[in-house]
Amino acid sequence: MDNRQPRQSQTSGNDGDTILPRTTARGGRSPTAETVVLLCGFFLIQYPLSAIGLVGLFALSPIVIIEPWTLITSTYAHGSVGHLISNLIGLILLGAFVERTTTRLRFHTFFILTGALAGVAEITLGSLLAFSPRAVLGASGAVFALLGYLITSNAIADTLISTVDQLTDASWVVTAALIVLAAVMAILLSGPGTALVGHAAGLAIGLLAGRMRLLKINNSSSTRAQREIWPSYHW
Repeated sequence: MDNRQPRQSQTSGNDGDTILPRTTARGGRSPTAETVVLLCGFFLIQYPLSAIGLVGLFALSPIVIIEPWTLITSTYAHGSVGHLISNLIGLILLGAFVERTTTRLRFHTFFILTGALAGVAEITLGSLLAFSPRAVLGASGAVFALLGYLITSNAIADTLISTVDQLTDASWVVTAALIVLAAVMAILLSGPGTALVGHAAGLAIGLLAGRMRLLKINNSSSTRAQREIWPSYHW
């Protein structure tokens, strides 16, 4: 049995590495852990202001044109402690897997953009379907996007999708099937009074992004970075 000691990364002595472990494909600090910290910190600032009627400062609504900052703040703001905790659980479970194939920058960009796009879908299409203006708070759209990404960015999904491609010559069939899957899953996974359209939109974006491997980086870079951080054991 050859038990070799792990090589230390250049920044392994920093306290920040203990608080935010290095888990991305290129050895960056965990963007999932960073997002958890951001969501909790934002909630501590936002919730007292919301309690005195200033929730409109953070919520995404049809007046987004004159309040563009809500495209970002609405993803990090939450309506209650329970709302925050439920999204944190999903973020931790899903983000821990997604972050291992990407970089911090790509992860955070994906989280912000999918959260914003899901929110826009809710205040537009959701408002039309509900016949009334809607406002939205929360990271659930981005969390559903992480779920969608995991579903289609794996070998099993590749096999299933390739089979569908072989059975039909129409290039739009797979895309249509993913959108239908997103709608069905959103209905099954969303509770009453939640942003159903936003959830479906986030999931659909994630499914398509996973199919395209938008977050994946070069495998050789990933392997090299992991070898610098994790122990190598030969049994």
